[in-house]
Amino acid sequence: MADRTAPVGFFDSGLGGISVLREARKLLPHENYIYYGDSANAPYGTRSAEEIVSLSDAVVRKLLGLGAKAVVIACNTATGEAVNVLRERYPDVPIVGTEPAIKPAVSAFPGGRVLVMATPQCLASRRVRELAARYESEAELVLLPCPGLMEFVERGELTGRALRQHLEGLLRPVLGRPFDAVVLGCTHYPFLRGAVAELTDSAAIIDGNLGISRQLKRRLEEAGLLNDMKNFGTTEILNSSPDPALAERSRMLLSL
Repeated sequence: MADRTAPVGFFDSGLGGISVLREARKLLPHENYIYYGDSANAPYGTRSAEEIVSLSDAVVRKLLGLGAKAVVIACNTATGEAVNVLRERYPDVPIVGTEPAIKPAVSAFPGGRVLVMATPQCLASRRVRELAARYESEAELVLLPCPGLMEFVERGELTGRALRQHLEGLLRPVLGRPFDAVVLGCTHYPFLRGAVAELTDSAAIIDGNLGISRQLKRRLEEAGLLNDMKNFGTTEILNSSPDPALAERSRMLLSL
C-alpha cells in the first residue's frame, strides 16, 4: 500500500486542470498534490485518440515515478480517450477521470435546454457520446465544440475583447433560444465562467469540479489512502513546457 502522505497527482493538457485542483484542495486540504500541465503538447482536443492515450500514459508514468498514490485526469478530453486504458495498465492505482457535468445539469433542469461546451475531441469521444445519449431524452442537449477556447486560458486571457469575440462566434449559431444551463465541459472553461455568463443571459453555469473532488475522496477512502495528517498539504506545480511564464500563470490561476 502506498504511503498515505504521498501526493495525489493531477494532470491536464495544460493549465485548465488547476480549476479541479483548486476544488480538491478545499475539500481535502491535508493532502499533498503534484500538478503536471502538459502545455508543450497542448491542446489535446485537436489530437487523435492514439496520440491522447500515448501522451496521457507518459504523464501518468511520470507522476507515479514522482511517488503519486493516486491520479486525477483533470482533463475531459484525456478522460474520454484514455481513462479506460490507463485503469487497465495501472490497476493498483486509484485513477479518477472527469466528464462534462451533463447529469447534474439535466437533474437540475429536467426537460430544459442544456448547452454543453467542450473541445471537439472531447465531444467526439465514445465516452462522452454515450453519456449524452443517456440523457438526451430527459432534456434538450446542445453539444457545442469550442476550438480555440482553452488557448485563452493558456495565455492568461480570462477577459477582454478578443475572448468575447471568440465566444460570440462560437455561441452565435446556438443562441436562438435561451438555455437553462451551460455545462463547462473542459476544465479550462471554469476560468472563463464570467465571460460565458455574460453571453448566455441567466443560464446556470455548471462544471463538474466538486463532483470530481468528491469522487477522489471516495476513492482514497476506499483504498485506505486518505492523508490523516492535521497540517495543510503542499502543492507542487510542474509543466512540460520550459516557458517560465506558465509556472507564474499556474500559480495565478490557483490563487483565483
